[in-house]
Amino acid sequence: MSTIELRHVITEYLTHIDDASFLNAIKTIIESKVSEGTYMLSDFQKKRIEEGREQIQKGQTISNESLKHEIDQWLSTK
Repeated sequence: MSTIELRHVITEYLTHIDDASFLNAIKTIIESKVSEGTYMLSDFQKKRIEEGREQIQKGQTISNESLKHEIDQWLSTK
């Protein structure tokens, strides 16, 4: 099947999908293939990264083993 035929088939399939989360996932995949160069972070992502860096500087961290232990405790109470 040629590239043009594949595009047509995919476009036809997409017109019949109503699942927004699935369509957003496909959009993300397409954007990653189409975008050239640097990945652009959203303002929310930039803010969360900055908050994480501030937590590291303040020593507000937890080891992976401690976190696993907390999760195991939480799951055992459910």
